[in-house]
Amino acid sequence: MPKLKTHSGAAKRFSKTGTGKIKRGQTKTRHILTSKSPKVKRKLGRTLLVSDGDHAKVARMIPYA
Repeated sequence: MPKLKTHSGAAKRFSKTGTGKIKRGQTKTRHILTSKSPKVKRKLGRTLLVSDGDHAKVARMIPYA
């Protein structure tokens, strides 16, 4: 069986937890922050888990993470 290639774009965006779940950052945090409330900006700073529907697709892109 040949080695699998990691999707380099996905490797920069996702990481696995110790239990095998996949963490992701949030969008809308790069610019136009003046129009967002402090509460929204604070919540956007958190990391979340990838949803169940996308988990298989993302896991296939980062096989060795």
